[in-house]
Amino acid sequence: MRSRINLISRNTEPLSPDRAYQYVLRLLTGRDYSVARVRAKLAARDVAEGDLEAVLLRLQQEGWLDDRRYAERFAEVALSSGRYYGVRLRLEMRRRGLTPDIVKEILAPLLAESDEISEIRSAAERRYPGFSYSAASDRDKRRVIGFLQRRGFGFSSIMRALRTDE
Repeated sequence: MRSRINLISRNTEPLSPDRAYQYVLRLLTGRDYSVARVRAKLAARDVAEGDLEAVLLRLQQEGWLDDRRYAERFAEVALSSGRYYGVRLRLEMRRRGLTPDIVKEILAPLLAESDEISEIRSAAERRYPGFSYSAASDRDKRRVIGFLQRRGFGFSSIMRALRTDE
């Protein structure tokens, strides 16, 4: 019981700049974070605003924290896994605190080199193997189209891909 109380009080204590820096380094060993996400985590730990900005600046100068690198990795994984595409990918990147300039810069070449029609077909085949638009019921068509729209594909592209797939 005693260790549980210590754990709770330790996690709610305000962090000094050096402890905040060490805390963020521990976070970054597990995965990348955006600057906005790290800022929110430090603010939740009651780090003073001046100390918070100093820690963020230090981490960026040392190369531990880089929004551009985070955006590139996130976009590549999202596209290769089929999780997000197009508008939904932009939305997810903005939700993670990335600036519109970085999002646009990172996504422009990635989306230009990918073939949206083949991406749609691939995503539909992974989720609904053997799906045939012409043979499917209206309910199944709506289900597949909705799935693809939630991934970020446009309706006209979805219809073009599904109808020409036959």
